[in-house]
Amino acid sequence: MPQKIEVPPRTPQTLGSVDGDLTVGDQAIIKGGGTPSKVTVSGAVHCQGSCVFDCSLAAGSLLGRGEVLVKGDLEIKEQVKIENGGFEVPRRRAAVHVEGKMTARIVDIDNELTVNKDFEAETVDVGGRIQIRGSSKAKSIDVGGSLTTTEQIEAQKIDVGGAITIESAVRVDELDVGGSAKVGGGRIGKVDVGGSFESTGSLEFDSIDVGGSVTLTGKSIGGDIDVGGLCRVQGDLQFGTIDVGGLVEISGSAKGNNLDVGGRVQVGGALQLSGKIDVGGLVEVDGDFTAHEVDVGGRIKAKSLSATGKVDVGGSINTTTGVSASSVRIGRRGEVIGPIRAKEVVIGRRAQVEDVYADTIILEDKARARNLYAEKMTIESGCQIIGEVQYTDSLRAERNAFFAKAPVKVEKLPQ
Repeated sequence: MPQKIEVPPRTPQTLGSVDGDLTVGDQAIIKGGGTPSKVTVSGAVHCQGSCVFDCSLAAGSLLGRGEVLVKGDLEIKEQVKIENGGFEVPRRRAAVHVEGKMTARIVDIDNELTVNKDFEAETVDVGGRIQIRGSSKAKSIDVGGSLTTTEQIEAQKIDVGGAITIESAVRVDELDVGGSAKVGGGRIGKVDVGGSFESTGSLEFDSIDVGGSVTLTGKSIGGDIDVGGLCRVQGDLQFGTIDVGGLVEISGSAKGNNLDVGGRVQVGGALQLSGKIDVGGLVEVDGDFTAHEVDVGGRIKAKSLSATGKVDVGGSINTTTGVSASSVRIGRRGEVIGPIRAKEVVIGRRAQVEDVYADTIILEDKARARNLYAEKMTIESGCQIIGEVQYTDSLRAERNAFFAKAPVKVEKLPQ
């Protein structure tokens, strides 16, 4: 017949194996038999308040109210459910502290869970905070407050209301954090963070959606990144689409599809895009810059700029080896340093460029250029060309256009 053993409140007692249930009174202390000491309960352990297990504990389930301290390992086959103390257990916060490792199928604690070694469970629901100093493995972890762990964590889903700090690599399918998140790299499927997200190691991801700022370190490979403020990468980045309200800083090279930034983009290496870049302010690339389509409201500085589609820049372009695209348009009072090669080039009013090679060139009012080479040209009023002008088909120049040298119609244009 199964046993039902009760330990009175404030009582120390030594136990070995219990074939049945164990009830432990408030502030009781349980010691185990054997070396190392351990208590094994085939049924459930009921804690009627705060209690201490000065040993390892293995049981079918651990239930109760108050604070439970296990000075060894905690092995629970089914459920750990610890609630806040009510009228019968006043001022007792629901908490479980394990100085060894912990395993369970279901963990449900109103306030706090701390584990000093490895932790494994299927589902975890803690109202306050979780602190684990070993590795962690679970299907789902739901924390109302904060989650901190020093070793690797593996889970299908982690949902944290406050902040999460994981010092080692992670393997998580979905990470949902209301405040800030810091991980040590690894693999995350979907990242959804209300505040800031930081990875201190190389990260592989499917998507990142962050309200504040993102900081990545090492070589990061993933899908789309959507950030309200700042995206900073200390290393190389491969991505799908980046949509950032403020600033993008990448110390290495970057390769992706599309880039949409409200403020500024800075890349320490090369920037390679298969789609479109749309930036409100400055784009600064230390290496080569390639894209299908470029739309920049401010300035571009790069070693070279190449686009299979159009380049539309409101301010200036500064390159070492030049700009090549299907079409290039420079806005009013813009400036281009370096040669331009395109099918169609439109230089806005009062803008200035150096050498232009194109099928069609249009200089709007009072624009200035050095050398122009095209099949067809339109030079509007007040424009100034201080070098040579060569064309193969037609030249239309309005009054007051200034040519330092007389335009020449040729059979073949220089390359």
